[in-house]
Amino acid sequence: MKPVSLATLRDMKARGEKISMLTCYDATFAHAMSGAGVETLLIGDSLGMVLQGHTSTLPVTIADMAYHTACVARGNQGALIVADMPFMSYSTPKDALDNAATLMRAGAHMVKLEGGAWLCDTVTQLMHGGIPACVHMGLTPQSVNVFGGYKVQGRGDDAGDRMLAEALAVEAAGAAVVLLECVPRSLAARITAALGIPVIGIGAGADCDGQVLVLHDMLGLHTGKPARFVRSFLTESNDGIRGAFHAYVTAVKQGHYPAPEHGFD
Repeated sequence: MKPVSLATLRDMKARGEKISMLTCYDATFAHAMSGAGVETLLIGDSLGMVLQGHTSTLPVTIADMAYHTACVARGNQGALIVADMPFMSYSTPKDALDNAATLMRAGAHMVKLEGGAWLCDTVTQLMHGGIPACVHMGLTPQSVNVFGGYKVQGRGDDAGDRMLAEALAVEAAGAAVVLLECVPRSLAARITAALGIPVIGIGAGADCDGQVLVLHDMLGLHTGKPARFVRSFLTESNDGIRGAFHAYVTAVKQGHYPAPEHGFD
C-alpha cells in the first residue's frame, strides 16, 4: 500500500475513514499485516506477556522494544510503525528523549507513552526533537499496580471531565495521536469529537477514529479469559491468518467492529 504517514492518519480522521491498528512483533507478521492493509503496526510492550510469558508488561526493557521494532521494520510494507516506551523509560524528559531516539533509530515512526497531562513537557520535547508521540490514556497497563487491577477508567462525570481535559492538554502539548483503553463509550466519543488529532480505541467503543487489538487476541490465542473487547477474526476467515487480517481491516472500516457488546457504559 502507499506509505502511511501522520498526515495520512489526520486525513483519514477528517474524512471519517476508520484507522486499523494491530500489535506486531516480527518481520513475517509485519509483512502480512501491512500487505492486508493494516495502516498502523504497534510494537506493544504487550510482548512481555504474549511473547515472554510475564504476567504484566513491567519487565519489558528498551532493548526488547528496539529489537522487535527493528524486526517489524524489516518486514513492513508501508504501514506506520509505533513503538511502545516501556515501563520507567520516560520518567524524565531526558530519559524519554534518549530512549525514544533508540526506538526511532530501530525503525519506529512514532512512540507511545502511557499517562496524561503530566506528560505534556515530555511530549513537547519529543516533538521538538522530531519524535511524534501517541499518548495512551484510560487503562494504562504499566500502572496496573496503582489501579489495583485492570479496571475501566473514566466512569462518572468528574473522572470523565478530567480525562477529556487531560486529552486536550496533551494535544496542545504536541501529541500526534491519543489512544484510549477501557473507557466508557460515551466518554471516548466526547474525546474523539473534541480532539483534532486521531483517537484510537481499544475497549472504547465504535466512535473512536480507529481501533487496535493485540495480535494474539484477534487470532483467538488466549491463555486466560479474553477481555470483553476481544473478537477472534481467525475463526471468521476462510483464508487463514492473512484472511483474518483482511477481515479485521474490513470490520473496522465498515463499522462492524467494535459492536456494542465490546464496549463499556
